[in-house]
Parts: sequence; structure tokens; C-alpha cells
Amino acid sequence: MAVDLLLGLQWGDEGKGKIVDVLTSDYDIIARFQGGPNAGHTLEFDGQKHVLHTIPSGIFHEKTINLVGNGVVIDPVIFKKELENLQKHNIDYKSKLFISRKAHLILPTHRLLDAASEASKGKAKIGSTLKGIGPTYMDKTGRNGIRVGDLELENWKDKYRALADKHEKMIQFYNVNVQYNLAELEQEFCDAVDTLKELQFIDSEAFLHRAQKEGKTILAEGAQGSLLDIDFGTYPFVTSSTTTAAGACTGLGVAPNQIGEAYGIFKAYTTRVGSGPFPTELFDEDGETMGRVGNEFGATTGRPRRCGWLDLVALKYAVQINGITQLIMMKGDVLSGFEKLKVCTAYNYQGEKIKHLPYNIEAKNVTPVYTELKGWAADLTGMTKTSELPKEFNDYVEYLEKELQVPIKVVSVGPDRKQTILR
Repeated sequence: MAVDLLLGLQWGDEGKGKIVDVLTSDYDIIARFQGGPNAGHTLEFDGQKHVLHTIPSGIFHEKTINLVGNGVVIDPVIFKKELENLQKHNIDYKSKLFISRKAHLILPTHRLLDAASEASKGKAKIGSTLKGIGPTYMDKTGRNGIRVGDLELENWKDKYRALADKHEKMIQFYNVNVQYNLAELEQEFCDAVDTLKELQFIDSEAFLHRAQKEGKTILAEGAQGSLLDIDFGTYPFVTSSTTTAAGACTGLGVAPNQIGEAYGIFKAYTTRVGSGPFPTELFDEDGETMGRVGNEFGATTGRPRRCGWLDLVALKYAVQINGITQLIMMKGDVLSGFEKLKVCTAYNYQGEKIKHLPYNIEAKNVTPVYTELKGWAADLTGMTKTSELPKEFNDYVEYLEKELQVPIKVVSVGPDRKQTILR
């Protein structure tokens, strides 16, 4: 059986959690393949809102196995809090939540390093979530990291001590004022590790290979978005992992020829959290309306998201580098009430009109070229089928399909799992 992928195509926050939850009934296994607790996957059903940071979004389905893959970095403290929240809802996670032994651990000193590094940059800061993700991936590639499988060894605390001591020297090097009580943080960390050890640690690549042989259906769940990819995103204002389709191969041990459908999720407009270039960003009433109606605040940080019109140049780029086979458009309901909609179809780049994403999309180099479409006034949130949707909405979707040359199979018209329309 092929492994299907679900990926964000913008700067994250596209609504992946909701769609994984919607699709989960079609899959036996949901597997996160990269990122860490900087992800905030929001699910809403039965009148309740749930935010997951590391745990896959299929956890609320009774018969689905959820796997945290080797490409993920895990903060045991945050993970423990997620588990405690699941306990409140009587979720039997111990029987259906597995963790790869090869996943790396975020230490308390990784978070402190993150804070010190960001503080040292002053106005040039990149907008880190300060969760310690970057320093953890740095230790991973520097071959210094501590992995989940190390917790099964008797000397794991010795490995921890050596790495934490090294981190403290690095924090001193940054020469910034970072206040902390490491003994207190370490106690919290060790308590959380004890909770983590109650779960099932597995050799995940062997587990998934066996599941494929047995005909099990698998959905690989990405975090963040393609424009935050460490290679193909708007570097250096990116995350520290491979958020594109290739990340599912390296983050789960799935061979490239085993990839099936690649679902790409995007908003009907564009948002971005933190620093970095954003060609279609709005600073007017339209942008304020998108943020207010769309409740555009980061699920992990609470930071307000920057808002702007849909950028088709960037979206086409993400579709191409991921090999997207089906598209899912989120938050179409947020655009209700706009008399005119704009879509960026090209850039003026250093005096030349281009339709591809260039190396540098800073405002001094790029000006968006817009196409205008007619908006709609109807409230979409109670609609359940395509025939109920306004003509202008369907025209908008069909225009995007023609430009992207990939079918938009699903549109979301609200945060609840029921507010999802198949086309």
C-alpha cells in the first residue's frame, strides 16, 4: 500500500489538523514526519476545540494508530501536557500512540539556547517560537543529539549531562541576559521523561514497512508549511526541518516510490506568523478584516498572523516541488463580504514580470501583480454541498483550479469537522 501525504502549501497554519481529523476514518495509521511543538494543529468537533502540538491529529479516532516519526523533535514537557489533555477526554492513547526510537529530544537547555540566540540578533531576529526546535535539529545534524531510544539505556542521564553542560557554555557565549533555574527545569524534564517512557517506543521504519505489507492505509501528516521548508522556504525565515514531500521519506523511512496521493492544503487567502517577506501582505482594512473574521492567531504562540491576498506564484511553486495531486482550500468562509477579491498571479521582479518564485522575495525586489475577481456576500458556514455555494465562490475555486492545474477536491467553510464540503 502506498503512503499518502498531507502537506501545508503556504507559511503554515493552513488547517492541516482539521483535515487530518476529517480524513482519518479512511486510514489505519496517521504518522507525523517532521517538526516539533512549534506546530499547532487545531481540531474542532462536538462543540469543543483541541490543539495538538506533537501528537498526530488522528488521536481522537478510536481505531487509528498514531505514530510520531523519526523526523520529529519531541519536548517531553509539552508532550506530557498534551497527554494530560487527552486524559481529560478519556482518550486511550497508550494503546494507539507510538513513538519512533530515532526521534530526537528537546532538552531544557535547547529552549534556553533558542532564547539566547534570538535575543542576540536584535532587530534581525527571525521570529522563532522559542521552543528549542532549531538548536535540537542543530544537535541532530551535528551528531550530538539525544534520541528517544537513548531513554531505554542506563546511561541516558550521563549523555544528557554532557550535552546540557555544553549548552550552558554556548548560552554564555551569546552574552545576553537569559534568566533561568536549570535545576527546576531539569526536574520538570525528568518527570516528563518518566511519563514518556510509559508509551510504546518502536523501530518505526520497520513498523511502517510491515504495515504496508499487510495492506494498512497510512497518511503522513506534515507540520508548518512548504514556504517554511529549510531548503525551499523563504530562508532564513524558515523552520529547521524539511516540510515538503521529501520530508516524509526522511522523517518516516518511506521510499519515494511508495508515495501515493499528495494532498496540499492552502487558505483562500494568505497568512504568515513571525518575520520574513510576504509580498501580498495587507496593511489596510481588508487585512484587518481577514485577521478578525479568520481568528488569525497562532495556535502555539498566540501571535497575530499577518494577512494578505492569495499568492498564486508562491502556491504554484509549492504545488510543483511537492508533486501535489489534490488540493484542499480552507477558510473560504472568511472571504464572505468582500465585494472584490484579488489574487496575485505574477511578480514585478527588479523591473521584469515573472511568474515563478525567485531567490529573493523581499519587498524591495518584488511587487505583486493582481487579478481581480468578484466576491460574494453569503454566509457559507451553514452550507453542506457545492450546489448551495454562491456562483462567485465556485467561480473563484474554478479559477484557482485552472491556474494551478490541480483539482480542488475539498473546501472548508468553518472550523468544525462537519463544515467540510467535498467537490
